[in-house]
Amino acid sequence: MSGKVEIQWLREPEEQNYPAALSYLHLLYDEQTAATHVDKLKVASISEFKAKDIFRASGLSLLGISNAHVVKDQQKIQSGQQLSPLLLIRDSVNGKVIVADGYHRLCAVYSYEEDAVVPCKIA
Repeated sequence: MSGKVEIQWLREPEEQNYPAALSYLHLLYDEQTAATHVDKLKVASISEFKAKDIFRASGLSLLGISNAHVVKDQQKIQSGQQLSPLLLIRDSVNGKVIVADGYHRLCAVYSYEEDAVVPCKIA
């Protein structure tokens, strides 16, 4: 997208981000492991990483601008609304970072600036 936009962030993830992360993590882990990861995320401090580095570490593909959730987050960025920080899990067994919550936000941010610094909680 053209034009420099200053992306605004909330200081902490929104409460609904944790159940969303848990739902996704239940697909990857047993119930107890998923819950433990979310508990660790809740107490983790905020870290910052570049959008492009999160993509590289996760191995995920960038969703296109036709994705409705990405478009919604791009509109939030354009209107100056604050985005919720991402929730990330370090999967040391597979050498990747799991985006437990915030994949669409990450794609929207990357579409504006791949070097954008993204606040995250990582466990």
